[in-house]
Amino acid sequence: MIELKVEGMTCGHCEQAVRQALARVPGVTAVLVVDRVQQRATVEGDADPAALIAAIKDEGFQASAT
Repeated sequence: MIELKVEGMTCGHCEQAVRQALARVPGVTAVLVVDRVQQRATVEGDADPAALIAAIKDEGFQASAT
């Protein structure tokens, strides 16, 4: 599992945008959690964490590894 801190999500649409962006990253087998309140996202798979962070940033949110 890979956990990320995601800042800037304010609504369900934001969560959905992050979820879809993460799902498109090669190596992601499942997006387990995207939670705007806890400011986190959790994915399964062997994706490169830098690629996950870049995908989130491309959607307009800040992200970092936890």
